[in-house]
Amino acid sequence: MISRFNPNGFRTKKSFLRYALSLLLAIGCLYQVNAQQHIPADLQATPETRYLLNSMHRLSGKGVLFGHHDDTAYGVNWRLKADSSDIRNVTGSYPAVYSWDLSGIETDSLHDINGIPFATQSKLVREAYERGGINTFCWHMANPVTGKTSWDTSGVLIKDILPGGSYHELYRTQLDKVAAYLHRLKGKHGEYIPILFRPFHELNGNWFWWGLKNGSKDDFIKLWQFTVDYLKGAKNVHQLLMVYSVANIYSELDLVERYPGDNYADIIGFDNYCTDITSTYTDNLNRQLEILQQVTTDRNKLSCIAETGYQGIPTARWWTQVLAPVLLQYKTLSYVVTWRNHGSEHYFAPYPGQASAADFVTFYKDANHIFQNTLTPVGVYGPEHAKWYNKPSKE
Repeated sequence: MISRFNPNGFRTKKSFLRYALSLLLAIGCLYQVNAQQHIPADLQATPETRYLLNSMHRLSGKGVLFGHHDDTAYGVNWRLKADSSDIRNVTGSYPAVYSWDLSGIETDSLHDINGIPFATQSKLVREAYERGGINTFCWHMANPVTGKTSWDTSGVLIKDILPGGSYHELYRTQLDKVAAYLHRLKGKHGEYIPILFRPFHELNGNWFWWGLKNGSKDDFIKLWQFTVDYLKGAKNVHQLLMVYSVANIYSELDLVERYPGDNYADIIGFDNYCTDITSTYTDNLNRQLEILQQVTTDRNKLSCIAETGYQGIPTARWWTQVLAPVLLQYKTLSYVVTWRNHGSEHYFAPYPGQASAADFVTFYKDANHIFQNTLTPVGVYGPEHAKWYNKPSKE
């Protein structure tokens, strides 16, 4: 007998309530999925870029992505050798994050600041992307007034390259060159490769021309915002996740004083290097990560250690006894990047036979540390890449 309670076919009130409950649960699940979607600073970001942002948020709390600067371009006792990597030579896997430098593109150089031909660099970026790796670029931009390196702090004020400044048109042409290069970074299906873009890094120091002594807080914020708006609006660059990265910090103000706003940054981080006193490094790292975790949690942003390392790594168990215990405490940390391996006198990651290599293998095997072989193109860039998806396993 059909219940008078439900003229639309529900046999009992209980069946109707069960249906209503399932509908509410479905709505709740849909709301939860939508709530987990993180909106990039660029509202016109490409699908791959949006997917990458959400993938990185999804991984937050599950482990720290490990990165290395110029990893596949050169290392200790090798340079521009196909399929090479000191990280892979030690562990069997590439890093998850590949760091590069745009410096030189603005001056029409054929190679970057570290001597990598841009034609080669773009190939290495694409290879990293098609493995499922994440590419990030800093930019040691030349002084736009003197034409010298980014460490030349003479002759330039930030306001000079803002709209109305005497060097503004020059700066625009330099951004045009950056945009043209970024537009050349495409995957095999013609899609733009997402980039974590980290301009004006270590902005709270005085060693780069964009540092504290060459412009006010307002001037720097205007410079950042103009750069982002110009690349998006005038040059149609929509594959960037913006990384705001400072140097050492001692308070929240040190981190956020020149912050350009939540609409202009996707990731917040800092650079910090180890010296001979490892306890000082861990103390500083803990202090800075506590500040960073609070700020990024409040703003719903990803966090990173954009540059770190210990030159020469003389401490044999530095990875598991110095770095790893700190990383383990901060579950919201998205990624950490070690600096480059530029020969036997200047390196920050192990190579075969180096004193810390065995310890680094232990560090690599720790589930809290994510390397390339636990990532896939589909996993970080979206299901539309299924036709070139090849999931390797991590032993």
